[in-house]
Amino acid sequence: PEKRVEYLVSAGGVVCQGQGESTQVLLCGFKSPLLWALPKGTPNSGETLEQTAIREVQEETGLEVVISQGLGSIEYWFLRTQDDVHCHKTVHFNLMTSVGGSLSLHDNEFDVVQWFPAEDAIRIMTHPSEVGVVRKALTCFREGLP
Repeated sequence: PEKRVEYLVSAGGVVCQGQGESTQVLLCGFKSPLLWALPKGTPNSGETLEQTAIREVQEETGLEVVISQGLGSIEYWFLRTQDDVHCHKTVHFNLMTSVGGSLSLHDNEFDVVQWFPAEDAIRIMTHPSEVGVVRKALTCFREGLP
């Protein structure tokens, strides 16, 4: 029988703060198995990708965020083992800054939400495709500073 394929879309953000060499990136993590990733999620009905990104980042990090600029998208395939469906996922990312909120308000989707110095974040991130997004975000963030 032919494999079933689903095309999935989600949106998220790279939240940055600080200046120059002290720039920090916000990552969401699981303790077991250890994983560090960017906040992202699936659109609700009628939402734009930007609205999805802002809502998901706020839910998963506890921070109120605004989008500085788009960072493009990444794509990857994975097998959803519970129903043996091949999924092609496109994730649209945005560079974001925090305008309020608190990490203590994050939902329980992740065990930990934490700021990391940019280079540390790049080193510990689980998904190589997301590392590229963070590198691009850092370039844009540092260039956008006064």
